[in-house]
Amino acid sequence: VMDVFSRKVVGFAVHEVERADFAEALVRTAALREGVQLQQLTLHSDNGGPMRASTLLTTLRQLGIAASFTRPRVSDDNPFSEALFRTLKYRPGYPNDGFGDLAHARRWAADFVRWYHTEHLHSGIRFIRPTDRHDGLEQAILRARAHVWMTAKARRPDRWGSRATRNWEPAGRVSVRARPQPEESTTAA
Repeated sequence: VMDVFSRKVVGFAVHEVERADFAEALVRTAALREGVQLQQLTLHSDNGGPMRASTLLTTLRQLGIAASFTRPRVSDDNPFSEALFRTLKYRPGYPNDGFGDLAHARRWAADFVRWYHTEHLHSGIRFIRPTDRHDGLEQAILRARAHVWMTAKARRPDRWGSRATRNWEPAGRVSVRARPQPEESTTAA
C-alpha cells in the first residue's frame, strides 16, 4: 500500500497466496497505523479477486476509504505502483531465481522498504526520500538545496553561467487519473 503523494510504502505484506483476508488485514493495519481519518482516502487497486472481495470492501467502508479500480485489461492505470514495482524488480540484489522460502521473501521485502524510505532519492518528487515528503520535510530540504546551489553559483558564476538547474519547488499534488474516454457521438446516422 503506497501513499501516492509521498510515495511512502505505508503497508506491505508477503504471503504465499493471494487472499481477501490478507488484503483486508493489510489495508486495516496501514490505515490505523497512519492515523487515516474517515473519508480521507481512496484506495486505487487492480481488479484482482482479493481487492474486490466483500470482506475488503466492507473494511474499506468501515474505515471511510473509497474504493477505486483500474479499468479491465489495462495494466498502467496506476503509474505510481508500476514505477514502484519496477524499482523493486531492478534493485540490486533482487533474486532473479526466486526466493528461497517465505522468510527470505519477507526479509528481502522489509529491507527493500527500509532502503526505499530512507535512502532512495525519488526522481518523481524532486529527489526527496519518501519518508521526508511524508513527514513534511520536503520544503525545508529543497530550500536548503537551493541555498547551496545559489551559494555555489555566486562563488563561481563562470561555472554555472545562465543555465538553470533543478526545479527547487515541491512536486505538488498528485492523483491517479484514468485516461479520458473518447466522447460518444450523439449525432444520429
